[in-house]
Amino acid sequence: MSWRIRVSHTTRYEYAAPVTQSYNEVRLTPRGDRRQNVVVSRVETAPATRSYRYTDYWGTVVTSFDLHAPHTELSVVGSSVVETSGEVEPVREASWADLRSEEVADRFTEYLGWTGYVPNDRELAAQARQLRRGLTPAEAVLAASRFVHEQMTYKQGTTSVHSSASDAWQAKEGVCQDYAHMTLALLRAIGIPARYVSGYLHTRPEGALKETVRGESHAWIEAWTGGWWAYDPTNAIPVGNRHIWVAVGRDYADVVPFKGIYTGGAGAGLTVSVELTRLA
Repeated sequence: MSWRIRVSHTTRYEYAAPVTQSYNEVRLTPRGDRRQNVVVSRVETAPATRSYRYTDYWGTVVTSFDLHAPHTELSVVGSSVVETSGEVEPVREASWADLRSEEVADRFTEYLGWTGYVPNDRELAAQARQLRRGLTPAEAVLAASRFVHEQMTYKQGTTSVHSSASDAWQAKEGVCQDYAHMTLALLRAIGIPARYVSGYLHTRPEGALKETVRGESHAWIEAWTGGWWAYDPTNAIPVGNRHIWVAVGRDYADVVPFKGIYTGGAGAGLTVSVELTRLA
């Protein structure tokens, strides 16, 4: 059964002194695919400005805008209505021999390589090799995701937005971003193409109609084992009705919701809120 969910993501900056100009890009527009249909989506700013959209290299919709009038506040609201479907059965077609082929290595090089957030960690690689023994690639994806869920404790403040999979592994604590990066490190170490997905998670499994809940930005992974399929290692659950997919990339650096530069100003206060309402 599908869900229809309204999303409101508000980001507000307050500057101690006027900003004279700023250049910004946001990734707040949900993607459409076989599991998710975007009914409507828009991004609004205050002060109002002209904006334009483009699709980045990874297939994420980006809204870009700039301001050239002095301002002490900037508000950006991403509003969407999406229809999500339930759990999608994992794709299990690919064998280990298939994943070692030149065709797969060439096609998914960027999702097999190491990054600042997903480094080649010796300890995690050793764990990955142990986990994959006797398993198919699809089974190894589930084993790696569940291993991260079991090893980690969800705790805010231990890691930061700049922490890598290695940092989280050493701390054994972190947030959804860390769970996703650690799972990617395990999967890439054994040759499974895997990518970082960002979006939202409705916090109420029962999803009462018309009730607005304080949602949260969320991260999970997609793995390729003959086709792409998703899993949420933070909660150790398949991606389903409550997950709203926005952006995809190699790691968090490719999916940052709000990026920009500005001149003027003197420090900025930041508040972010996400509200989710199940409509049907």
